[in-house]
Amino acid sequence: MKITVRDTPPRSAWALEQAGIHPLLARLYAARGVSSPQELDASLAQLLPPQGLQGIQTAATLLADAIAQNLRLCIVADYDCDGATACAVAIRGLRLLGAQQVDFLVPDRVVDGYGLTAAIARRVKERGADVLITVDNGIGSPEGVDEAHALGMQVLITDHHLPSNQVPAADAVVNPNQPGCTFASKHLAGVGVMFYVLLALRAELRQRGQFDANSQPRLDALLPLVALGTVADVVRLDANNRRLVAQGLQRVRAGQMQPGVAALFRAAGRDARQASSQDFGFALGPRINAAGRLADMALGIECLLTDDASRANELATLLDSINRERREIEGGMRDQALALAENLFAAEDTPPPAITVFDETFHEGVVGIVASRLKDKLHRPSFVFAVSGAPGKEQELKGSGRSIVGFHLRDALDLLVKRHPGVLLRFGGHAMAAGCTIDRAQLDTFTQGLAQIAQEQLDAATLTRQLETDGPLAPQYRRADLVDTLQREVWGQGFAPPTFSEEVEVLSQRLVGQDGKHLSLKLKHQGEPVDGIWFGHTEELPSPVLLAFRLDVNEWQGQRKVQFLVEGAQL
Repeated sequence: MKITVRDTPPRSAWALEQAGIHPLLARLYAARGVSSPQELDASLAQLLPPQGLQGIQTAATLLADAIAQNLRLCIVADYDCDGATACAVAIRGLRLLGAQQVDFLVPDRVVDGYGLTAAIARRVKERGADVLITVDNGIGSPEGVDEAHALGMQVLITDHHLPSNQVPAADAVVNPNQPGCTFASKHLAGVGVMFYVLLALRAELRQRGQFDANSQPRLDALLPLVALGTVADVVRLDANNRRLVAQGLQRVRAGQMQPGVAALFRAAGRDARQASSQDFGFALGPRINAAGRLADMALGIECLLTDDASRANELATLLDSINRERREIEGGMRDQALALAENLFAAEDTPPPAITVFDETFHEGVVGIVASRLKDKLHRPSFVFAVSGAPGKEQELKGSGRSIVGFHLRDALDLLVKRHPGVLLRFGGHAMAAGCTIDRAQLDTFTQGLAQIAQEQLDAATLTRQLETDGPLAPQYRRADLVDTLQREVWGQGFAPPTFSEEVEVLSQRLVGQDGKHLSLKLKHQGEPVDGIWFGHTEELPSPVLLAFRLDVNEWQGQRKVQFLVEGAQL
């Protein structure tokens, strides 16, 4: 591992500090590309206007007409946290704006796969729907849209994924990444897109005289859900997304959230009054995602939709139980996948340029998480396959992949298709994450083809894990109150949490935890002792050593002491 330090433009840091921002925060923000205090203004007035989204006025008119005619609306959701929150935002928002008949349907991960298929369109029609609305999916589903039209339904697609060559011929398409859309934030999550559609619909209804600026429904009540889905989907936290997340967190801390969100905080053992973006990403999001992986995402959506606190607690407890099961399955699969991966390079010093593993016992609902763990452990693009659980599809393997910076995974799959026509039955995704379905007989071709592409595109520098940090931490900033300040800020994908690095002395070290899997450290930092812990690390450290670490506060018997959470060491 190589530990590096981010560049911090001194002019930007100085300008932020002159605007009254704490010197440490000014330095951190400047290193993340913030150059003016206006970029840190998290007020709703600073949100990008909905009009910038291509197709949004058409969508607003379609929905306003549907509400006026009392048409039956059906939301087709996706089975991850972004899809679940987007569905809840759509249903709650449409009801607030006057829709009387709003239903939802969640595809089955195993049976239906991803997106709006013709079969799903038929199931929506069987429910009596007049208007089909997708959230967090649909941009790659022309056949499903055509089938919905053939059945007499109108179709509104709201999505944020990259479109394929053909954008579906829906009645309205709202997606910041569709061709021709000039919306400044290309990183809206699916839930953010749906929230923007509701803002445009409210403006259209206001124009029609349904209400005025004083009497219109308050859509800001939906922001806790928008923030949760945005963080959980690991989209880039650009300035606009940070505003959405900050506004959601502000309401959660004030106790203004849906009963299901409050129940999920309790189930996760987190304090909503001290809510952080990390809570959304590592506590609430995984519990909702677990329903889509192992059970039925309708459970997660119902948890976010119910206004009954006791029902919300019941569902959150169930989701917590499913998530525990997910962790157990994932843990076993992760260990097995690592063993399989290590067998690939048993006689070599380094892993191959891309990793592909498969086992008959793998659960397809967890392959993405395991691929992510493999990628983190080996610093290689990684694909994990499982046998398809769909009826009659036993000869198909479903795979999920995660990548490293410098290797665009979806583009690699596209190149693989060109080189080996027919090897992929279906595929899609982004630069850092992608999925595909292959015939079992094509596994070796896929494995070798992906490794060859990675070999051509990745050099030694890219294949060396690099940990980017914010450099040394001045001793005056090693304070519990300052750690609290840092944790209340919005950090996440593309706006990394503060990580510091410098050489420290190791005074003592020992293994702790139930299985002795964590390294507890006594360190000397800037001449003063400080506690440290490295979760999941068991190898002894030399002294002195260059460490990368985040700041945390350890509370014990009423005392609050700063400790270092070690992220890596340059040995």
